[in-house]
Amino acid sequence: MKLAPVIHSDPEILGGTPVFVGTRVPLRNLIDYLEGDYSLDEFLDDFPSVTREQAIAALEAAHQALAAGAYSAG
Repeated sequence: MKLAPVIHSDPEILGGTPVFVGTRVPLRNLIDYLEGDYSLDEFLDDFPSVTREQAIAALEAAHQALAAGAYSAG
């Protein structure tokens, strides 16, 4: 099952910065919040144009991309 993209880059939106589809909220904002020890709920409260489903899908996509690039230490 292929999911619709939740992040896109458009040169007309924030100079091509990757943002959540349908918003002007950069993906980087979510990462910064989580790195800053804020919760997902705090991020969603501060950026109400991003849905919980979009945020979770973006995190899942990042996980899959990182896991696909991982290599065995053995």
